[in-house]
Amino acid sequence: MERRTFVKLTGAAALAGALARPAAAQQQTTITWWYHFDNPQASPADLVSQFEAKNPSIKIDAQNIPWGGGTDYYTRLFAALVAGNGPDTALVKLSNQARLLELQALAPLDDMIAGWNGKSDIADSIWTLNKASDGKQYYLPAQYVVIYLYYRADLFKAAGVEPPKTFDEFRSVAKAVTKGGVFGFGMRGGAGGYDNWGPFVLGGGANFSKGGMVSDAALKANRDYVGFFTTDKIVPPSAPTDGFQQIIANFKAGRSAMAIHHVGSSVDMDKALGDKVSAVPVPRGADGKGWTLYGDESNAIFSAAKDKAAAFKWITYLSGEGNAELVKLSGQLSVTTSGAKQDTLHPARFVQASTDSLPIAGVLPDSSKTADFVSTVWPTNMQQALLGQITPDQMMQAIDKQFNG
Repeated sequence: MERRTFVKLTGAAALAGALARPAAAQQQTTITWWYHFDNPQASPADLVSQFEAKNPSIKIDAQNIPWGGGTDYYTRLFAALVAGNGPDTALVKLSNQARLLELQALAPLDDMIAGWNGKSDIADSIWTLNKASDGKQYYLPAQYVVIYLYYRADLFKAAGVEPPKTFDEFRSVAKAVTKGGVFGFGMRGGAGGYDNWGPFVLGGGANFSKGGMVSDAALKANRDYVGFFTTDKIVPPSAPTDGFQQIIANFKAGRSAMAIHHVGSSVDMDKALGDKVSAVPVPRGADGKGWTLYGDESNAIFSAAKDKAAAFKWITYLSGEGNAELVKLSGQLSVTTSGAKQDTLHPARFVQASTDSLPIAGVLPDSSKTADFVSTVWPTNMQQALLGQITPDQMMQAIDKQFNG
């Protein structure tokens, strides 16, 4: 037998043997995925099992990282990536994209997305919103929310008031329901509270361009917001340190009549309160202008990931075939057109409040400075302003300095 013939035959036999072996015996790639859900009890175990059954050569190591208003999650993520022991992929937000790019931690996804048949099921506007400043796609959209205003319909009815549409109406309504141990508004002064502050201050005329935080309109808007606590007394005394868990607990217990969050908590709200809770867009200024946060959630693949193709298979599963299951766990809204049409998870009134809020929805600046604003600059200065350690104007000067030097 000629040597070339022997090599061909033995090579074919080896390939046939590999194909004949059970999947478990073949080489398996492990992809580490970091995630967080508002409900810490929610587990993606079934989602992982379904994916692994269809992709036996890929094992998913899903690790639940505490959110902590975003500060805990991203502190651990940045530290792990710098130390070289980060995950292969993770849930991420636009507010941290610039910082991750600065660390050269993100793998571009453009070529892989171009070949993904699920691309067209995600609206062009969402792809555009997720695009980085260099024009590339580093994020694969997974789910979204829009910040809106919850209100206790039963407490409003008892006080004879309607859901507020303007800032002035908001203050009047909050004052009307603040009595007998009930506060008008559950202010989130602790971690993550920038999305409660934004509708009133960014919606009131502030912006992140140079001088945009210290204009007359911006300073007044922030004074008014801080004044909810210091002057109007329409928020709980614990507001300077209250985070997500505290404002939701107070709202459910009837200790506050309004709270700001999104559809991610709506199922739990509806289960606890039924028709006693509803939602509307956040209030706007007298001029009709407003702002609310478009809360994005995507998956990124990190530069150090050894098997980016396998990681991409996993994250496209989360944004495609497995997206319906993902949003059930997170409580958020599907980024896919097909998924949005099939949404039976969220009560319709909360989906409507989200949709009605889109015209004024925006995102934080695509800047490496945004991450520190979210995790440190805003919460530190907000708490100090509420406690009288600095003035509201000094808080705004600190934010302006953060972004503009």
